[in-house]
Amino acid sequence: MPSSSYVGRFAPSPSGPLHFGSLVCALASFLDARFHGGTWLVRIEDIDPPREDPKYIGTILNQLECHGLNWDENVINQSERLANYQLALDYLTEQKLIFACACTRKRLRQTGRVYDGRCRKRQVSLSNSALRLRVAPDHISGRVTILDRIYGEYSQHLAQDTGDFVLKRRDGLFSYQLASVIDDQFQGITHIVRGADLLESSPRQMYLQNCLGFNSVQYAHVPLVKNKCGQKLSKQNQAEPVSVDKASANLWSALSWLNQKPPRSIHGAPVSEILAWARSNWQFQNISKKVKNTGT
Repeated sequence: MPSSSYVGRFAPSPSGPLHFGSLVCALASFLDARFHGGTWLVRIEDIDPPREDPKYIGTILNQLECHGLNWDENVINQSERLANYQLALDYLTEQKLIFACACTRKRLRQTGRVYDGRCRKRQVSLSNSALRLRVAPDHISGRVTILDRIYGEYSQHLAQDTGDFVLKRRDGLFSYQLASVIDDQFQGITHIVRGADLLESSPRQMYLQNCLGFNSVQYAHVPLVKNKCGQKLSKQNQAEPVSVDKASANLWSALSWLNQKPPRSIHGAPVSEILAWARSNWQFQNISKKVKNTGT
């Protein structure tokens, strides 16, 4: 039984099997939860069918199990929670925080990364339109700041850096930002340990949490594993799946990458022995030291 209020999670998308970068994030999240005597959950973020294949759900869960990363409670599939996302949208609409946006991809590319608010005051039909969350320009003096456990203070001026952001796409699919925030609240998540590619999403998620009256969470963004070309390992870059037949070696390499300094004496040891050492010797601050030393 968990001995603390810590609740962490790993939330992969079934767009392919786990690669080494995914394993590093899963391991960091798992060990941090176990070190604190907390609960560790797995959630499948399968709300973008064009990018996903359901066959990978079983593959991902098997990879986690073979590496000894056993989760607590039942796995949640976001595809089964669409009604909950719509309820949140309905609430935000009642609060007059949502507006329809008919801007095409071509126009959005022309405006750059920051949405310019073109549809804010227009009477746009909900049909074939995206739904955006209004970003208050004066929110917390214009800035949203998170205190990341690895990167320290990270701030965005949402009105200037992102603009009003999408919660439901024109094709009717719910956004990652909305689904993630809703399910973190539903599952009682207190700590999120994930890849640094999602650091930029955190201020938007914190802003959305505030709009919905949700609890805040503690964030930690693990530096990205990159290939020889300096690209982050990703399914889009054809990163190789982690082999379940090499689970022991994979864990030792992941611990080394996380700057945990596993001893050579456990290299090649059974998965259970490696994880037992890792749980007892988990040094989260060593990840921060890696960032400071390498600038990643």
